[in-house]
Amino acid sequence: MGCGASIPNKLGGKGRKRRSVIQEVAVFLPTIRVPVATDIVHPLRGLVSKELLDRLATLRSKVVLLGEDIYHGDMEAISELERALEEYLPVVLGLTAKGLNYYSLSLLCNFQDYAIDSTQLLLLLLESRLEASVQFSWRTLDDDQECCLASAWYEVLSVIHMMAMLALFEANLKLIPRNGQYGIEKKVSEDSKKDVVDSLLRASGCLDYSVHRLLVQIPVQIKKSFPSYLQEGILEAISIQALAQCVEIQLGLASECDKATLSVKRRLACEQVSYFSQAHYCLSGCDTSDSYGKKLLLFLKWKCMDAKAVAYYYHALVLDKGGEPSNHISAVCCLSAADDLLAESKRACLSFCLANPITRVPPPWGIMKNMHKKIPDVAYKKFQIYGHLFEQDKNSALQSLPDLPEFPLSLRPEGYEFPCTDSIWENVDCQPQIQSLKEHLKDEDEEAETK
Repeated sequence: MGCGASIPNKLGGKGRKRRSVIQEVAVFLPTIRVPVATDIVHPLRGLVSKELLDRLATLRSKVVLLGEDIYHGDMEAISELERALEEYLPVVLGLTAKGLNYYSLSLLCNFQDYAIDSTQLLLLLLESRLEASVQFSWRTLDDDQECCLASAWYEVLSVIHMMAMLALFEANLKLIPRNGQYGIEKKVSEDSKKDVVDSLLRASGCLDYSVHRLLVQIPVQIKKSFPSYLQEGILEAISIQALAQCVEIQLGLASECDKATLSVKRRLACEQVSYFSQAHYCLSGCDTSDSYGKKLLLFLKWKCMDAKAVAYYYHALVLDKGGEPSNHISAVCCLSAADDLLAESKRACLSFCLANPITRVPPPWGIMKNMHKKIPDVAYKKFQIYGHLFEQDKNSALQSLPDLPEFPLSLRPEGYEFPCTDSIWENVDCQPQIQSLKEHLKDEDEEAETK
């Protein structure tokens, strides 16, 4: 059991559309994975009722159909796909341990009606493992990498993962409207930015739940077969990255607000550094050798440099309000560091864009919109004013770069909880169907005749 079909499919496959344009990225998501049409009917025949089986197959087919062209869809298409996933999840949950326990209980309750010994019952129970009965297949939209596993938990995790990626994709679309030309700043309203924060928190919540509540329920041997982008560290990194980009938007809004103090802006800037640093740290034990892992590392490196540049800039402005020469020296050191980090971040941004899959970034937006001019200008002016202090005491320890202050992190992932298993699993008419050997062989004969 593993990702046996993980070799890229040939280009131009029937019904498969790959992205033909270079995507513009404000909110990064590694990839969107979509379900591949899977035979659910045959593996589950005789294990669940026809009504439940038809509903399961129908709901999954709808997700398959809607997911194909999502990269080319609009907000309405994303919402429709999200509703389809929310409708499908409670039904497929019945195939996990909940479904297994229910099925086993049903067998035991009906044991008295069957003249079979304990060995036959044990075999029947083993064969009743709904969780591993269907080979669920998913593929990445970017490069058609496909992974197929006989695990309902893999299917559930993939659904939650898709919900998170759609929320990130939705946030990116709101920040980069598709109307207008590349290189020209897009006007994004304050309300839209607040909606983006909601989408990011929702994505973070789905991924946080996957890491702390879902992965722990999945057997180790199944997790070993997961594709790299479902590693615990990568899921956690993207969850924290979403929080970091929430703070990035909040800081951008604060920079445009006259009432926001320097202390508030510095705090948000330092929080942003902490979040991006945490996200980068989460990848330290992960396999990031594939294109998705490398791209994520480069993105976090770039954004962390941007965040540090802004944090040192605001820290400098706060320090400069002090009346002592040491305050001014430290402020100039911070501004110099911010200027250096800004230059490094430009190179890191280019590396991110050129890494496969090639992407573009929008013109500087949010807090970075004016920083590319402000930081070097202010750094130059402050050195002109306080440069003589450095000459007076060249060997002073005060000329070293001060540490950024640390603040308690204010954002947490949005709470996410599994939906209840669909009530169709409790319907008497939809209880697992136990076939006799004669009935089972009859089904097999009928299937052979139709081929």
